[in-house]
Formats: sequence, structure tokens, C-alpha cells
Amino acid sequence: MSSELINSFKTGPDENGRFGTFGGRFVSETLMPLILDLEAEYERAKTDQAFWDEMNHLWTHYVGRPSPLYFAERLTERLGGAKVYMKRDELNHTGAHKINNVLGQIILARRMGKTRIIAETGAGQHGVATATVCAKFGLQCVVYMGSHDVERQKPNVFRMKLLGAEVVPVTSGRGTLKDAMNDALRDWVTYVRDTFYCIGTVAGPHPYPAMVRDFQSIIGKEARAQMMEAEGRLPDTVIAAIGGGSNAMGLFHPFLDDRSVRIIGVEAGGKGVDDRMEHCASLTGGRPGVLHGNRTYLLQDDDGQILEGFSISAGLDYPGIGPEHSWLHETGRAEYVSVTDREALEAFQLSCETEGIIPALEPSHALAHVAKIAPGLPTEHVICMNMCGRGDKDIFTVAKALDWTMTESD
Repeated sequence: MSSELINSFKTGPDENGRFGTFGGRFVSETLMPLILDLEAEYERAKTDQAFWDEMNHLWTHYVGRPSPLYFAERLTERLGGAKVYMKRDELNHTGAHKINNVLGQIILARRMGKTRIIAETGAGQHGVATATVCAKFGLQCVVYMGSHDVERQKPNVFRMKLLGAEVVPVTSGRGTLKDAMNDALRDWVTYVRDTFYCIGTVAGPHPYPAMVRDFQSIIGKEARAQMMEAEGRLPDTVIAAIGGGSNAMGLFHPFLDDRSVRIIGVEAGGKGVDDRMEHCASLTGGRPGVLHGNRTYLLQDDDGQILEGFSISAGLDYPGIGPEHSWLHETGRAEYVSVTDREALEAFQLSCETEGIIPALEPSHALAHVAKIAPGLPTEHVICMNMCGRGDKDIFTVAKALDWTMTESD
């Protein structure tokens, strides 16, 4: 192996699905043949031009890629300091980055002869994307969603049902994303013959973390080219919100070997990262362990029991993070910070007021950190943040949090 490859941050995972000590494949014997079949199919697809031709056609004509890179002029003026660009993945069909990955996985499922697709979802965007692509291809779709998230994400639940999906409320635990993923894995073990599990983030057993990253890397590839066109150079800083971390890894990965680019992931700080554990900042407040088929940083107690995460954002309240993020954290290539619910709500309003863009609560966390650091940076500094989802789904949550009464007169 050349020294160039050895020094690259883009070559992982290794043959065992590991990013350093993170990742791997911790699954039951029943699931191992399915995982190996998926890995083999993806390895074939990666070198099959017909696969990528279909992906590129759908990304362009169905999803609406490339998504714009937008200079947020009024926001930049309000904050002072650095220039702020937004990678506008909320303009994708279905309103988020999730469909980038779902298309790839469901094309793989069809190549494998699978007719039933299952998925987990928190904020509902992955569920909506999965239901959408299943409707397009005429596949059965079952989406597991925590009962708490079903209640606070009613618009997306309705969208999934309109698209023909069966939405299964999960009542175990706190009824959030972790619990939905648990039940989806149980389903997969039960219906191994015809079912494909479409995971929505860069977590789970190998090859999911790398596969989802590869599909989402279209975000960063486009952003690199668009930034070169807009500024004639790469950005100085890239920033994205992180739950499991797929939108962030999609933006980060194409920049990993550009040492001049600072990379910042923003975790959900909930009510604050302290001993109360009312947050979802796995890297800031957790430690390594095993969950959902991979070793990564997790929120857990002294006995290794997984704790319930907390965030105003249904898409960020997962008590773990993708293994590649854990590796980037330990190597120091990426920085990880946390933002509280209050700060995210302030950023939500800031985006609305300055740019006329209603963001989802997930990228509101990233924007909140942009608002913290931009004023202290020089005017020639360029920040690129991932606006990974639009806020239609979150307006009722935000109204409640801000104590706004939504009436017809409003």
C-alpha cells in the first residue's frame, strides 16, 4: 500500500468493517448470511456502471440533484465575520438528504430479489424517503417508528401512510429512534427470505456504515465542485448536525484528506451535557460500547446499559453515533461539539428571519454553531454548512416550544 493511501482518512473500513477499533459486525447467526449477501451485492454494484447510471439518473431526474450551494448573504451580514454558505439538501424530493441513500439501498434490494422493505425512522424523513421509493418501485414498505416520535412527527406519519407504507408505533423504551431500530432488527430476523432492511444512517453492522456514507457522499462531492466555482477554492470549515451522522458523513467524507478544511460535527445537547444525561451528545458525553451491530460511542451507564437520549429534534435523539465518526473523533480529524435545544430554536428563527428558509430542527443545530463561531472569524473565512432538511415536519414542535398558539387568526 502506498504512503498516500496509508495517510488517507478516506480508505476505511478495513476488511473486517472496522474504522480503527470502531464498527464491525455484531449480529446474530440468523442475520449473518443476509449481511454477507448484502456486502457481496454492494461490492458488485460499486464496479457496475449500470448501477451508477441508474443512481445518477434518479438522483438527477427524481431527487433533483445537484442541490444548490447557497450564499446566505443576509445571515452573513447579521452574524458578521465569516461568509456562510448552505448546501441546500432540504430542496431534495421528500425534503431531506435521506433519499440519497434510500435510492441506493432499494436498487440493491431489487437486484437481490427482495420484495419487502423495512426501515426505522425518528424524525420521519428516512421513513418518508423509504415509503416514497417503495411506492415508485411497487414494493411493500413497513416503517418502525417510536410512539413518542409518531406523536411529535404527525405530518411525516401521514405522508408515509399516503405513500402506502405501514407505520408501526414502537412503545418499548422511550418510544424513540433507538427503540424503532430494535424492533426493525427483530423483524429482519423473523422475515429473512424476502425482507431488506434499509438503514437510514451510518450505523449498524458492516457494510451499512460505509455503504450509507458512500451514497450520501454525493453531498460533499457536489459541495466541493460548487465551492470551487463560487469561491475558486475549498471552504475553510464544513459543519453539519449529527444524530447517527449520515448527512454529516456525506458532507465530510470528500473533504477528509483536505487538511486545510476544518470539519465540525454538531451533536444534540438537549437541556445541556451534564450528569442528568438529558441530551444525545454521544461523543461529548458518552464512551465506547456495542449497539445495533457495531462498536461506537454510546450513552450508557456504569454497567453498560444504554441510556435514553433526549433532544427536541426527533432525528437527533439516538444514543449513539456512526462508527466512522467515532474514529474521526479519536484521530482528531474532525471536531465534535454540542448545541442545546434552546440554541437550536434560536437558530431556527434566525434562518427564517434572515433567509426565508424554514429549517428542520436537525440542521438548526448546525446553524446554531455557525452562529457561535462566524462572528469571530475573518471576513475571508468561508463556512459551508449542510442544510440537510426542511422544517415543515417540525413547525408544531417549535410552536409548542416557543409557546405559540396556532389558530386560524394566526
